[in-house]
Amino acid sequence: MDTFPTDRPATVTAASTPHRRRVATAAALASAVEWYDYFVFGIAAALVLGDLYFPAGSPTAGVLASFATFAVGFLARPLGGIVAGHLGDKRGRKPMLVLALTLMGIATTGIGLLPTYDTIGVAAPVLLVTLRVVQGLAVGAQWGGAMLLATEYAPEGKRGVYGSVVQLGVPIGVVTANSVFLLAGAFTTDSAFAAWGWRMPFLVGLFVLALAWYIHTRVEETPAFREAEQALAEQEKSERGSPLRTVLRDHLGTVLLAGGSFAVNTATFYILITGVLDYTTRELGMNRGAVLAVSLCVSLTQLVLIPASAALSDRVGRIRIYAFGAVGIAVWAVPLFLLIDTGSLLWLAVGTFVASCFLSIMYGPQAALFAELFTPEMRYTGASLGYQIAAVGGGGLAPFVMVLLLEATGTSMSVAAYIVGLSVIALVSIKVLSDRARSR
Repeated sequence: MDTFPTDRPATVTAASTPHRRRVATAAALASAVEWYDYFVFGIAAALVLGDLYFPAGSPTAGVLASFATFAVGFLARPLGGIVAGHLGDKRGRKPMLVLALTLMGIATTGIGLLPTYDTIGVAAPVLLVTLRVVQGLAVGAQWGGAMLLATEYAPEGKRGVYGSVVQLGVPIGVVTANSVFLLAGAFTTDSAFAAWGWRMPFLVGLFVLALAWYIHTRVEETPAFREAEQALAEQEKSERGSPLRTVLRDHLGTVLLAGGSFAVNTATFYILITGVLDYTTRELGMNRGAVLAVSLCVSLTQLVLIPASAALSDRVGRIRIYAFGAVGIAVWAVPLFLLIDTGSLLWLAVGTFVASCFLSIMYGPQAALFAELFTPEMRYTGASLGYQIAAVGGGGLAPFVMVLLLEATGTSMSVAAYIVGLSVIALVSIKVLSDRARSR
């Protein structure tokens, strides 16, 4: 039986303002470096991994195999969220975030050093998939830990703003990943880029390990978790339940609704940064560097829009802002691809910029919204599960589905229809969540 959990605010911490800012900065950096490491794989999948690790068959088959490997990382994300959520609700937010950063740093560096198919044969794609799975586990564990470090330290009335610093990790990761690939392409020839230039962005993953050590030594556990831990310690050991079991038994409906509400956002996002990169360069013949530059510039606008929409949600409510973004994505899906299909960089920039605005409006309040769906003793588990279900159903499959739809229908309007369908699911999920909150 599903029940709608309380969204009572986390206890206002007595932490000093400088400490809050240090925690928020650490959470934002953790999110940024994790997403950077995760996104460089998506860009590489669209540009070079198909030829280097899946050489047999047509170019389309190679891209599909590469995007399938990209999707494998998403399939691992719920497992990372489940394990880290369970342990994070029982042992603390900080240890799981440190572990996630360490795993990501090791996996990303490993991809940068991995020999190709021509060197070690079938072992190359097998190892690539394995390292991508580790990346998926790491990012699945990371989001909940970083989000809760920020929101559970937030002062009263500013949880949306504090949560948005973690959401900023996504555009920062995209901008950094695109910038590093642009630099790698600018300073190498096409043959050198394919041989070794593409590896340089992955080797930056070593810096993640330094950040993990900083958080381990300089950041304290959140007050909300310490209070929940103290309350649980007062119970008899036999009465203590598993956070995962409690979420699945009593709040599964809320988890699924949260995932359904967010799938369109993550799917559209990965279509824009990965699927469109492949489509415009392979099908429309547009210049790789120019398309990457457009993606970089558009992502910069999110650095303003995400915190702005989060701050607005602190004043007028999460659901209202969240739903407005979902409606905008649905309305703009068809114009977006009509503009992309012109093959013009200008119209590509206009189309992706407007889409990015709606994504940012929806993404800004999402961290605080998901945190408020669950009480502290199960918050890491519940929020992570909702987020990662959306990541699998939306983001992980989106570039793969896009290529299949384009091959099957020959028109980008099928991709627009896919986005509209996910938007409908999101709006229905948001409506049910809103009705439940109102009925209380």
